[in-house]
Amino acid sequence: MQLLSGFSTWSTEEKLGWVLDEWMKRSGADSCSGVREEMLSWMKSFWHVNAPTQEIFRNFSENNLSNFFLPYGVVPNFLLNDRMYIVPVVTEESSVVAALSKSAKFWAEHGGFHARVLGTEKLGQIHFYSRIPASEMQKVFDAALPALKEAAVPLLSRMKQRGGGITKIDLLDKTTEEPGYYQIRVGFTTADAMGANLINSVLEEMAQALKEFVGCETGSNVDIIMAILSNYTPNCLVESWVSCPALSLTKHTHLGERFVERFLKAVRIAEIDVGRAVTHNKGIYNGIDAVILATGNDFRAVEAQGHAYASSSPESPAGYRSLSKASVDEQGIFHFCLKIPLTLGTVGGITAVHPLAKFSLQLLGNPSAAELMQVVASVGLAQNFAAIQSLITTGIQQGHMRMHIYNMAKQLGASPEEILALRRAIGTDTVTHSRVQYILEEIRARRGKDP
Repeated sequence: MQLLSGFSTWSTEEKLGWVLDEWMKRSGADSCSGVREEMLSWMKSFWHVNAPTQEIFRNFSENNLSNFFLPYGVVPNFLLNDRMYIVPVVTEESSVVAALSKSAKFWAEHGGFHARVLGTEKLGQIHFYSRIPASEMQKVFDAALPALKEAAVPLLSRMKQRGGGITKIDLLDKTTEEPGYYQIRVGFTTADAMGANLINSVLEEMAQALKEFVGCETGSNVDIIMAILSNYTPNCLVESWVSCPALSLTKHTHLGERFVERFLKAVRIAEIDVGRAVTHNKGIYNGIDAVILATGNDFRAVEAQGHAYASSSPESPAGYRSLSKASVDEQGIFHFCLKIPLTLGTVGGITAVHPLAKFSLQLLGNPSAAELMQVVASVGLAQNFAAIQSLITTGIQQGHMRMHIYNMAKQLGASPEEILALRRAIGTDTVTHSRVQYILEEIRARRGKDP
């Protein structure tokens, strides 16, 4: 097998040509049929028509060939802290947007969502090994602390002007878990920036300062293993909640009074059973990820910190649990709330470069990072409410599969007219792939068209 060399330095045309040649070999396409030229045109059809915009997309990542589209939409009627938002969302799952829109409208008619930021501290870590005994390391660290702070000053000057900076620097003795292993944990606030690159740069400068200080002062060696931010952010928290008379919910579905009872039990199950909790929380992130993507933030970091919090927060001493809670108080008021860690940015990074990310933030009213945290958390709660409502009433599949009629019909080669007739014919029937295929064949037979 011959390995490629310098692929990243090739032009986009050269990369795309090579990939299509390889695709021809692997797919078994006829090299004389013009398929390669058709595929070349097809791949280029996903390029942005505006060349400068395409150049922006091309430089987001290496080895770019084309653009992979995902639907961009909005959720209207989203009332949060007495302000009405139009929330941008990016997701390929149509039922997510439908559920969010329905949930947003319901809660807008019942007082809306409320949210508050509980903290914005992010964490960075310097992991190192040393032969200095634990009994002496704290003294060494205390002596080195001024040098560590000084190393960070040049990088943090602009951040301090915006109200950010270092909140704490602590030494953690990990030698009982791993011989010779220590950690320096650094707290940061980064204002409206997500701050990952800044944090990592500061940590690397501090690590070098530590190494030089210890070597000069003690003659001992410090082996810096890595200096990197942590996506575990238990002090960067936001809380969102809704409440209304439980009686209002009993009128919301055919279940009547049983709706609230079943809703509370569904959330309770997610608090005590990990199998349900994982899916319960994934549903929350169906909504959260859609806004994270639309605003150019890092959904991978957001999910990692959320699942870690679900496993290790004070509210989950027994292990992984639901991120949301539900209750009814003595006055008969239904309460539904969500507390999650979120590290978001509204300046810098891709938020300042991606055209639609910038549009999304403008649509939201150019929020601060703290305000965006509240929007995102509330969207997660809205999605969770909608999912639980479906699960305990009609079941998740009725609405979910109905939204997939179009996808199934397109796989079967249906025309727009056939899809419209298909939707009418299915009506309220249970939607399955075989049912869609059967009805489509009937429609075609009546029109004298082969399936």
